[in-house]
Amino acid sequence: MTVLGLDHVQVAIPKGGEDDARAFYGGVLGLEEIPKPEPIRARGGVWFRVGEQELHLGVEEPFAPARKAHPGLVAADIGLLRERLSAAGIAFEDDDQIPGVDRLFVFDPFGNRIEARGR
Repeated sequence: MTVLGLDHVQVAIPKGGEDDARAFYGGVLGLEEIPKPEPIRARGGVWFRVGEQELHLGVEEPFAPARKAHPGLVAADIGLLRERLSAAGIAFEDDDQIPGVDRLFVFDPFGNRIEARGR
């Protein structure tokens, strides 16, 4: 058996958080929303395409944000991402702990940690 890659990452959101998720992940981060399969739409949540992979935001009750575990995104232009976050009034933290890697951490509207690094 050989694992060929990573299909998707799932991040929890609270019930009713889909509009805020769309505004942040789609609007600010610029991810493309993709339709959830019909049989599971009633569960709530929203899915996005991230390159060849997907980011699934699923409703979890009770909800608790992932403050340490996180998806790591790759930005074509991390400087532009910083500008978009700033323009939206979203705080982020630059991180220089890995030599030669330009990255930042930001929390989504629900308190989930997200890492983004430049290409």
